Amino acid sequence: MHYYANAMRNYANFSGRASRSDYWYYVLIYVVICFLAGFGDGFIHGFFRTHENPNILSAIVHLVHFVPSLSIFVRRLHDTDRSGWWYFAAFTIVGLIPLFIFSVTRGTAGPNRFGPDPVNTEAPLSGGPTVRFG
Repeated sequence: MHYYANAMRNYANFSGRASRSDYWYYVLIYVVICFLAGFGDGFIHGFFRTHENPNILSAIVHLVHFVPSLSIFVRRLHDTDRSGWWYFAAFTIVGLIPLFIFSVTRGTAGPNRFGPDPVNTEAPLSGGPTVRFG
């Protein structure tokens, strides 16, 4: 759950990097929330949709998550050492294929031009050996 909370807390942060687990756990929780909102819309308005019954809960969920989703995806692209401008490849439909591949590809090891590696962070203790986190 902390992956989702971190993504929502850093909703306007388009710099830095996001690991695969950061991105995919956020996507998983977002999909579950969308499912629950859709179920809630169905429960509120009945399961038969008409033009008079908008999916208000689903609309709110999508609006709230638009910028955080864009932000974490750009940071995921940064982890693979690609510019966030690659996001616009999604508008070509064919561009969705490389974007999906980039999202499942392991990030560059060590620091890159967008920041330190989010997975292999090494923090030396004072006077002690190096401890690996991640």
